[in-house]
Amino acid sequence: MVTPDVVNEDDIAKLIISDDLPDEQPSFKAYIEAKVYDKEGHLIQYRRQPMRSLTQYFLALMAIPLIGTYQGASVNSAPGIITSVLGLPSSMSTSGNSANILWNWTIQIGSGTQGFTTSLESLAAPINNGTGAGELLYSTIGISYAGSAIYVTLQVTNATDTAVSVTEIGLQGTVIIQYYGSNGYTTTSYNFLLSYDTFSTAVSVPGYGMAVFQIILSFTG
Repeated sequence: MVTPDVVNEDDIAKLIISDDLPDEQPSFKAYIEAKVYDKEGHLIQYRRQPMRSLTQYFLALMAIPLIGTYQGASVNSAPGIITSVLGLPSSMSTSGNSANILWNWTIQIGSGTQGFTTSLESLAAPINNGTGAGELLYSTIGISYAGSAIYVTLQVTNATDTAVSVTEIGLQGTVIIQYYGSNGYTTTSYNFLLSYDTFSTAVSVPGYGMAVFQIILSFTG
């Protein structure tokens, strides 16, 4: 005898077994931070908020170490995610030489705002690296890691007497392809916006003051 396969929503709910563990935490977390100092070097503002907006370029870039780019001894073309999302060339040459892929990060800050989409390619109004009005002088980017967290840090200085307002921040990535082809050794660079976030309220860098912006990527098991 076969029982009719008729159940209601309450019956289904009783049969569901959750895969969630008690107090389970996300395995990937990301934050943006801003510390602002006045011209005497005193800390006058500290901001920390979750990063919420990773782009498709970040996901594609992560595919390089996760799934690799090697296609086999007889194939001289890159896998689809490298070509379709990052827009990198499928083949660098026809000479059969392999290519090296290198990449680096930096932080870009801006004074505008825009709606988020996964295909964003730039900030709305990037703040120029300089000492003029509305500009901030960028220091060398710092990238470090501790435990399971990666820290990307940018220090900026306001060389004018007028405050500069920072409303948006992004993680910028540069992919560098090196290969030896028919014309000799060649290096080509490609730039991508890997994340985009706006601050809940603007971060004001005072005249002759400075600020330290940091993006933190944290992984747990």
